[in-house]
Amino acid sequence: MSSNRTERDTLGDVLVPADALYGAQTQRAVENYPISGLREHPVFIRSFIFLKKAAALANAELRAMDPPIAAAIVRACDQILHDEARYRDQFVVDVFQAGAGTSFNMNCNEVIANLANVSLGGKTGEYKPVHPNDHVNMSQSTNDVFPTAIRIATLMLLGELAPELDALASAFHAKGDEFADVIKSGRTHLQDAVPVTLGQEFHAYGAAVGRATRLLRDSASELRVLGIGGTAAGTGINAPAGYRFTIVKYLREATRLDLVPTDDLREAMQSQLPVVGTSAALRNLALELTRITNDLRLLASGPHTGLAEIALPAVQPGSSIMPGKVNPSMLEAMNQVLFHVIGGDTAIAYASQAGQLDLNVMMPLMAFEITFSIDILKNYLPVFIEKCVRGITADRARCEAYYISSPSLATALNPIIGYARAAEIAKESAKSGTPIPQLLREKKILSDEEIARIFTPEFLAGQADREG
Repeated sequence: MSSNRTERDTLGDVLVPADALYGAQTQRAVENYPISGLREHPVFIRSFIFLKKAAALANAELRAMDPPIAAAIVRACDQILHDEARYRDQFVVDVFQAGAGTSFNMNCNEVIANLANVSLGGKTGEYKPVHPNDHVNMSQSTNDVFPTAIRIATLMLLGELAPELDALASAFHAKGDEFADVIKSGRTHLQDAVPVTLGQEFHAYGAAVGRATRLLRDSASELRVLGIGGTAAGTGINAPAGYRFTIVKYLREATRLDLVPTDDLREAMQSQLPVVGTSAALRNLALELTRITNDLRLLASGPHTGLAEIALPAVQPGSSIMPGKVNPSMLEAMNQVLFHVIGGDTAIAYASQAGQLDLNVMMPLMAFEITFSIDILKNYLPVFIEKCVRGITADRARCEAYYISSPSLATALNPIIGYARAAEIAKESAKSGTPIPQLLREKKILSDEEIARIFTPEFLAGQADREG
């Protein structure tokens, strides 16, 4: 028996694997685009199936599709949604494909049509009575379905990412509380600066993650606005009256997302600005996390020739040649994840400006980059929190030794002994290596009680938080 079946499309005959649920147009894409071996994200596939189901329901409600055909399509979509792992290998189009995503749209149409026909007693590959274009794709075009799926998939993935970002912010704040009394030398320009507490630094990390997360949530709100129903060029050709409102109603029910139809279907077809804006917010989050990650690598550098003010949990041996070496492996992995997110945003930005006239055909690249970036960040954050942030400890003695020997301590003396005299004390401390509190005591410039009052975390690092 042949391992292939012959299907025919508008270009001619195509050999398709006999057991495949996809058909001729999908097979052409497999042969035309053997590029990366990467397939669409499962959540992106799910978004497409939601769309196909909603379209069938809307078409049936508006009497554009015969109820038995619509019911078969809905059953096929439910089969896929209820057992996604079973059908995942049927979505075979590479993420780098023909413009606009026509290949992947047809992949979905063919799989659903074949499942629907089998449920009605038909045969795979014959497309009777359910046809991939005439029925599964009714009232649709790749041009409005694909960008809608990008928005839905991104919103779903962001819903999974947000709790992990909140957990990261909380983990930093918990360390901020733990290190509240650990006073240390601040550093500006990578030079000694006035004292801060380690707790303040970690609370600031938590606040930065929280702010970037809020900005990401705000930008993602634009993704709720859908251009579905615009069909090929935003005019709604071949869609029944009221279709765009009806399909959004069914999409809201299926996804439980607060989706709304756009006011201008042409703009939604031409522009992918909401995707670009969300990607930019994701990039800004990645930049903040990169900054924080780099700080942690600096603070943990050592253990004997670096700052070594904090210690990171050891997760693996750090060298194949240097015995006993332990590296900041979790931070290094996080950096690489973040660099990809930043690079993905650059690709999305280029894809966005490549839109021409009534359509942006670079959507497949945008879909891959934004879903992949969210996914790798979402996947790594829980491990990073557990195996890195929560296990960070402070070297209190090291922090105190640095801060107490820093000439920048003299800054706290300005209001008490004046700038000029404080500068003399700072210079002498730097030259002799004698800590400033000791010089003040030896020179009887301040009493022991006054020195004890000044050189505390509250006085040196907490003055901005005073009331009144």
